[in-house]
Order: sequence, then structure tokens, then C-alpha cells
Amino acid sequence: MQDDESSSETPPVDADSTADVHEASSPESAGPAQPPHEKVREFPTTPGVYLMKDELGRVIYVGKAVNLRSRAGSYFTEAARQDRRTADLVPEICDIDFVPTDSEVDALLLEARLIKDIQPRFNSNLKDDKTFPYLQITTHEDFPRVEFTRTPLDKGAKLYGPFTNAKKLRGTITILQKIFRFRTCTLDIEEDDEKWQWFRPCLLASINQCTAPCNLRISKEDYKRDVQRLRMFLDGKKDRLLKDLNSEMQQASKELKFERAARIRDEIKALEDLHLRGDLEEHAQPEVFYIDPKKGLAGLRKTFRLPDLPRVIEGVDIAHLQGGETVASLVQFIDGLPFKHGYKRYKIRTVEGVDDFASIHEVVSRRFRRLSQQGERFPDLLLIDGGKGQLNAAMDAMRALNIEPPFTLSLAKREEEVFLPGQSDPKILSRHSYGLRLLQYVRDEAHRFAQHYHHLLRQKATFEE
Repeated sequence: MQDDESSSETPPVDADSTADVHEASSPESAGPAQPPHEKVREFPTTPGVYLMKDELGRVIYVGKAVNLRSRAGSYFTEAARQDRRTADLVPEICDIDFVPTDSEVDALLLEARLIKDIQPRFNSNLKDDKTFPYLQITTHEDFPRVEFTRTPLDKGAKLYGPFTNAKKLRGTITILQKIFRFRTCTLDIEEDDEKWQWFRPCLLASINQCTAPCNLRISKEDYKRDVQRLRMFLDGKKDRLLKDLNSEMQQASKELKFERAARIRDEIKALEDLHLRGDLEEHAQPEVFYIDPKKGLAGLRKTFRLPDLPRVIEGVDIAHLQGGETVASLVQFIDGLPFKHGYKRYKIRTVEGVDDFASIHEVVSRRFRRLSQQGERFPDLLLIDGGKGQLNAAMDAMRALNIEPPFTLSLAKREEEVFLPGQSDPKILSRHSYGLRLLQYVRDEAHRFAQHYHHLLRQKATFEE
């Protein structure tokens, strides 16, 4: 459970999470040595948390930043003084300090801890408004779940937050999952229930982002150890965690447990490289849910009035290499499940600059030209990641080849709108629809595969520089 809120205006805060605040704060004098609008010009351009204070030196607002100088400085502009969201705050800022962090992830977590501990007046709307998101870790299960929630449990859970940005919290969960490999599904897994030995793990297990307790691939004790490490990190004890991990790695090596030592080594490197992760919102992904393939296929057939079940589904996505080189992915699902041997990657050859429509046109042309020339079967359903423009580009490509296209649609991520050929308005499916969930699974897998290729090329380009 989340700790009870303190009634004092500025209660003492946890030393581990805010050790640098006192070093960054002004001396105990009547006022700051510099006006705040001048002081921010000396702030670093690195991630961190900024603390705004009133004339009595009380913290009245806490915020996070990827670039402290730029973000904190934005409050001292004419636009900020007139903006309804900041108009009341700006006149009361008499001093400002900062706490540097190693990464945006650290800044996001530190901001949440400080808001909870200090309860600044201008962050007070977070105290009672349950629409703000939390990171929740269940505590009553054999294999605790880590999840994003706006409706936290009353008991049986450890809460972190509230957080001010839902997308950045989702991105943070994704990044931390790559390090600590916890589960985010809603399955009720019990270690002594033998049925889990035969359960098929979801996509996250195959991309090494979950240890798959749903298939009992990890013991209850080892899984809870991973979750405990995660909690140490969330509590701001990163330095201590790294020290403990180094000791465990050395011990595992001495005991000739080289696989375990290698895994711990990878965790240490991932923690140390958090600052290289880029914009957190780019990492945001939907919660993982178990998808019943049969119900998903049946749902698609019913929704779109297809003559048969769409047994073979292919999904296409585009990714850009730092705004320059463009790559594409094609994933294949058979009977509602990923078929890895059918995955393909493409470097875009004919398009200069960033042009998703032209890139989609090229990929679809290359794919279906090859299928036609070799007399191979077309997919039953072709899914394009994007909106109406991307769908039209795919249809134009198939018309140019003079082929009869398979059933083709596009799925736009923001509102999960489905676009169909010849229809100007999107089709909105229920968020609980099995068919929509299967389309999301295909779309997200295509996106993951494209981003993975993008990452490989970026690593290669960096190495060759």
C-alpha cells in the first residue's frame, strides 16, 4: 500500500531519494543570491528535477526535465505568465533549485517521490485525483505483477506515484521490464499448479523481456528476487543496487554459474546505460494481455464479414533511422500466432527522406510482386500500420501490379481506428473486441520488429563512424 499522507506542509523526505537536494539548494539566507530567471541560465542541460520555492523558501512546485535549463527556463517567459496552467504559479516563484539525475527515467521516479513526500501546493491536485496513473506491484501473488493503473488496489499492492505523464510512465515500465524482466499480464499464476507447464508464453518472453513465470521457466524465489531489485531501483537506491549486483555477479562467477553471471552483467550494463534510452514516450506500449487466437480470428471474420477465417495475417510497419535511412518490417501470423520464419526486413531503396506513404508503396510492391512471380499464396488479411494515407499507398501498389488484393486494412495507433478501402470514415471497434486485440498484437509485433532492425542499423552506423 501507499504510505499515509503526512499532514505537515513540508515533511522530512527520504534521504536516499533526495540526497542531492540540499547540495543544490540555496544557503539559508533571506533570499536567493540570484533572481530565479537568471539562476536557471546556469542549470545543466541534462535530466533532473527542479524545485520552485516561494518567498519563505517553501517548495511550491516540483517538476521533471530532460533538459533542466530549457524546461525550468520556460517558466520565466511571457507565455508562461499568461498560460492558465502556470499563471498562478509564476508570480510566486522566488527561488529555484534542481537535483540532477542520470536519466529521464530517474527524473520521472524522483519527481513522483518528491511530490509524495513534500506535497507542494501547486502539485496538490495529484494528491486526491485518482485519474493520475500509478505504477503498482502486487504483493499477494506467487509471481507479483507490475502494472500501470489509474485505479490502484486498496490492499495487496505497493504503489509508486502518482505520476504526471501517463505515456512517460508506460515508457518507463517498458524500459524497466527490459532490465528486470517482470510480468505485466493479469494471469493468476500459482507455482504449484501444473497446468502452467503447458501454457504458451506471450510475445514478451520470446523477446527476452519477461522470464515467463506463466510457463514456470523461473522459480518463485528467483522471480521475487528480480522484483525486489526493481523495488530498490524505484525507491531511489540505484547505487546500492548496482553494488549488490556486482557482488552477486562475482559470486556467481566464482561458483562457475556463468549463465547467471552473464545475465547479471547485462542487467548492470542496462542500468548504467539508462541515459541512452531517448524519449520515454517512444517506448510506451499497450499493456500485454493474453489473446485467444481462435476468438481473435472469429472476431475478425464476424466484424468484417469475411467468407472464411483469416488464417494467414501479415503486418507491415515503417521505421526511420535518425530521419534518414528508412526500413520496414513484415510479420506473419498463422492461426493467430506469430510465425517467425515468415518475418522479413526491408531497406527502402527508392524513397529519399521521410515519406511513409512512398515507403509503404515500395514494401507492398516488393512483397506482392515476389508472391505473384513465385505463385505463392497471398495472406488472407494484410494489416498496414497507419491511417488512411498509408492504406491508400498499399492499395495503389497492388493496383499498379494489376493483382487482386487480399482483404486489406490499416490500424491507426492513437485512437485505434480501423480504415478500410473505399470508406472515408474509420471503423471503431470495441476496446474489448478480440478481433481488435489480435490486430493490435500484429501491429505491435510489426512495430517491434521494425524498431529492432532500426536499432541494429543504428548500432552499425555508430560503429562505423
